[in-house]
Amino acid sequence: MTSTEQPHDCTDEFPDSAYCAAFQATLELLGRRWTAAIMRALFPGPLRFNDVGRLIPGISNRLLTERLAELQQAGLVERCEDGSTQLYRLSEQARDLRRVFEAVEAWNRRWLVEDAEVRASG
Repeated sequence: MTSTEQPHDCTDEFPDSAYCAAFQATLELLGRRWTAAIMRALFPGPLRFNDVGRLIPGISNRLLTERLAELQQAGLVERCEDGSTQLYRLSEQARDLRRVFEAVEAWNRRWLVEDAEVRASG
């Protein structure tokens, strides 16, 4: 690469480029422990903190607080009020990821669930 060339990043459409910093950052955010589960819990609608925690077995209050703060900072989760109750909801930006979550779930059912069933029967 010459000194005037820019590093290849997100200029080409997927899958023509091997690396895209924004894509990598998104997957690292969504791939953090419990993050996808929190978002999945919030897809149906706003929830109280304790309700989110109850829907995700094994998550501690400390980690739930940390992840919700990270998601708020990233613009994916918003805090709102319903009277005197604090609720968490997905932002429009996060709701736009629903098709991505559905695609991952379909892939999971096709490949991971089938693989587990084959291993169990074999």
